[in-house]
Formats: sequence, C-alpha cells, structure tokens
Amino acid sequence: MNPTATPCPTSGETVRVLHVLDSLAPGGLENGVVNVAKRLHGQGFDIHAACLRFRGDFAERMPDPDKVVVMGKTSGFSLQAVKRLRQHMDATRAQLLHSHNLGTLIYAALATLGGRILPIVHGEHGQVQRQDLTLKRRWQRRLLFAICRHVHVVSASVKDNLRDLGLDPHGRIVVTPNGVDSQRFSPPASTTEARQALGFKTDDQVIGIVGRLVALKRHEMLFAAFQQLALDFPRLHLLVVGDGGAERDHLIQTMQTHPLAARIRWAGHQDDLPKYYQAMDLLAAPSEIEGLSNAVLEAMACAVPVLAHSACGNAEVISHGENGYLSQIDTANDLATCLRQVLNDPAALKTHGLAARETVLKRYSMEAMAECYRELYRSTI
Repeated sequence: MNPTATPCPTSGETVRVLHVLDSLAPGGLENGVVNVAKRLHGQGFDIHAACLRFRGDFAERMPDPDKVVVMGKTSGFSLQAVKRLRQHMDATRAQLLHSHNLGTLIYAALATLGGRILPIVHGEHGQVQRQDLTLKRRWQRRLLFAICRHVHVVSASVKDNLRDLGLDPHGRIVVTPNGVDSQRFSPPASTTEARQALGFKTDDQVIGIVGRLVALKRHEMLFAAFQQLALDFPRLHLLVVGDGGAERDHLIQTMQTHPLAARIRWAGHQDDLPKYYQAMDLLAAPSEIEGLSNAVLEAMACAVPVLAHSACGNAEVISHGENGYLSQIDTANDLATCLRQVLNDPAALKTHGLAARETVLKRYSMEAMAECYRELYRSTI
C-alpha cells in the first residue's frame, strides 16, 4: 500500500466515497448519482461530491448538500483543479474516488497518481459519442480504464459498445443498471385530472420528451415528425420537459417558430417530474445513443409506454408490442410512421403502459440499483 493511502476500513466501518463530476446540473447521470447517494449515505457510507466546473441544482438533492464542493475548473485543462481535488481527497479522508465519464476520470487519475493513492471506480453512462471515437480519446480510455479498480456501465449495450471499441480487453467491465423510485413515479389516480392540472383538455393526446436540450436526444427530429402528424391528429400536443445543454437556445427558437408552436409546450426543467409523465399518453425517446435512460424508466414506472430507438440500451428494458415500442429510427419520417401506428391504437397504449410499470417493479427497483453500488464499493476497498 502507498504510505499516503487511507487505510481500508474493517467490516462494518463507514466507507467514504468521493464522487467526481463535471457538475450536478440536472441530467440523467447526475440524477443517478443523487439517487444512489440518498440510499447509501448514512447506511454504511459517507457520500461526498467534487464538481469540477460548477455546483448545479441537483446538489441540493444530495443527502448532505454541504458535502458538495466545487473545484473551480475553467475552460481547458486545469492543473489547479487537480490540486484542489487532491486536497479535497485528503480533507474528506476519502477511501475511493468514483468518476463519471472520461473528463472526470482524467482528473481522478491525476489526483490519485494513477490510482496508487486511492482506488478509482469509474462509470461510463452512455455509448461512446462520435467526438470520442478519435484515436486519442480511445487510447485515453484504454489506458485510464486499466488503472481503475472497477469500470461500470448502466446497460449491456454500453458494455458491448466499449468491448467492440477494444476498451474491455480483460472483460472487467460490469453492468450496474439504473433504478427508479416506483413510489414517487407512479400512475395518476386520474389521467384526466393530471392533464387538466397542466392545462390540457380531457380529449387531448400528449406525446412527451424528457431530457437535456442536446443534439443526441434528437428533439428536432421529433419536432419534424410532429409536424407530419398534426393535421391527422388535431388533438395531438407535444410536451417538452428539460433544460440546459449545448442546443438549448437553438431548440427553444425552433419551438417558438415551429408552424404548430401553439401545440408545443416547453416546460423547462421540473423538479416535480411525475405530474408531467402522468399527463402523457406516450414518451418519445428517439435518442441516437443512450445507456439506460432514466426518463424511460421513470415514464414506464408511471405506466406511460415509451417509443424508443432500438439502437440504444432501451432495448434491454422495452419489449416491442408488449410494454412499449422499439424501432430503427433514423429519420423524421421513420419517427412519424412509428408514432402514427402507436397513436392509432389508444387501447394498446393503456395495456402497454401497465406492462411497462410491471417491468420496472420487477427489474429496475431503486433498492436493486443501490445494492449494486454497495457491492461495487465494498469490493473496491
């Protein structure tokens, strides 16, 4: 053991975990960190978080917001942020670092001297994006994964993606599926009342999309598909929930100037997500790449079926024609065709929604997710 390393705890002692994130701004990755932290903190674990760039709204959802600190990283590489992370490791007496996606792993690796001072658990929360397919980025992951005690992913599809890129040569990557709070995310007592609470009419049809305003979520594809459907479905509305992301300003302008802007509602970021899912007939998830979407699981827990792109990890939770809908969605025409078929069978929407909730209850509980991380952390130190 390195002489500066924190001694491993004996059985029954509290394990101090330091998450390293870009921020705790609202997003699927960040939501997962919060959910795990809330279930482990004080139950044999002491959870801290170091945000490299800024704090983010989800910091207030952490079990102890005072244990979220900011490293002050500016644009580009910041040696000062590395030093601050090393100092915070010492101040918290952390026993392991848990990094999330490549950017934070670079800082975790430097602060721990390649994992020699503290073990690193690293999470990859989605398939590798196009900008990360360069030779440099692939070699960064390959080299840095080798110094991690564990690398975990949220779905088998992400594991397969990393393996196909040659990033799991020793078969060490483990799957830790996302979970959902099925008590918080549950069907409404009355769908009619849920819609009316958001200002929709009883006979309106509502398609929703939930997520950050980024290109990979393919909001623009949904807007184009919606335009194709709107004349044939005069009561159809689009509910867009989410904020932040590189495409934010562009997508807001697109919604505002859309020919059917009056039937598109942008709700922005919402802390009370269940009431938005409960007003939907269907969640659209046309994302180009995805690990295992929190939004998909949350909608399913609310008995809302999901139409998703089959190339993503959603194929592991959605069985087409049973608890939702899967299709190869490459264009707005593809999406419009799928949506038309789904909307023409409202009875199936109800049936698939109930089956969707049963799937979440059986396979994607919050406690099952928390148990995965308990085992992962305990086996690391």
